[in-house]
Amino acid sequence: MTKQQMAYLACTAVVVASGLGAAAPSTDHLRVHRVSPGQSIQKAVNAAKPGDTVVLSPGTYRESVRITVPDLTLRGSGTQPSVIVPAKSSAKNTCAKAGHGICVTGTDKKRVARVTVSSLTIRGFAKNGLWASGTDRLTVRGVTSEKNGQWGFAQERSVRGAFRQNIARSNGDAGVFLANTVDTEEGARDSKGAVISQNRLLGNRIGITVRRLRNLTVDHNEATGNCAAVFVVGDESKPRAGNLNVRRNYIHDNNKYCPKTPRLPFLQGSGIVLTGTEDTLVTENVVEGNKGKSPLSGGIVLFKSFVGAPNQRNEIRDNVVLGNGTADLANRDTTKSNTFHGNWCRVSEPAGMC
Repeated sequence: MTKQQMAYLACTAVVVASGLGAAAPSTDHLRVHRVSPGQSIQKAVNAAKPGDTVVLSPGTYRESVRITVPDLTLRGSGTQPSVIVPAKSSAKNTCAKAGHGICVTGTDKKRVARVTVSSLTIRGFAKNGLWASGTDRLTVRGVTSEKNGQWGFAQERSVRGAFRQNIARSNGDAGVFLANTVDTEEGARDSKGAVISQNRLLGNRIGITVRRLRNLTVDHNEATGNCAAVFVVGDESKPRAGNLNVRRNYIHDNNKYCPKTPRLPFLQGSGIVLTGTEDTLVTENVVEGNKGKSPLSGGIVLFKSFVGAPNQRNEIRDNVVLGNGTADLANRDTTKSNTFHGNWCRVSEPAGMC
């Protein structure tokens, strides 16, 4: 064995030993900031640097938290719930003033990248449980967001987001809401592969809303007890919304009643609804027991958008769609380019698609 080989092996042994805990890191990076009830999460976040983790001990925290640091992880301890609720005192940061629980905020020109929020509960905020704008590769995993006034989890102006294994329950509007923007009119944005996967959507107005986006996957989610389960929303703007995959979701008994709004009729019994979208694949979903008499009721429904934009070139195939009312499959659009094939259903509108 040469001297160079011996030196390489010795160096490798030191690296392995360090990875096993034999040596502590000598830099300030990758620090863990531990927070207990009564202490400030925001103070720990403000002290954190890229690569750091803020860990919440079990208990209740009365504050809103704003994250602008990239590569930051905010998580609960994983043993018992770490719960974030609104502060009793007056608002102290922009996130709290907006009525949100956790805010992850960057800009179009300078996105906040690789933030992770995991293993905690966000409850009872006037607006949104988690609000994200101007992010890249945001990961939200194992979070419960419930009883918030508008959205459980919401994201705009962002790319490559991943929302996995979360619970969104009893929120005023959508449990999960992903959009191009919420304050301007523009065409669909490319989400660059955003994912909404393995979440449970329970008792919201709408389980999942995807609005004016492209290149996104909604898969392996369960939605039940909502007024509507999944809305994929587009309009006449360009680029058009679409190029999405909605697959292998379990959507059942979304029969809660929600009154009409200025934008939508009353909702009840809607499984998967596409309005004004193109080139979207809806496949291998189980959609059953969604019953109502709204214009949007049914198992899988194609509906011309409320500004008149049609659905185009969408493919609905290989789904199990049973026991829905007023129809299992409903094509209430006017264009002929959408296709339905290989679905297992009993009632279709128009007839002949089952």
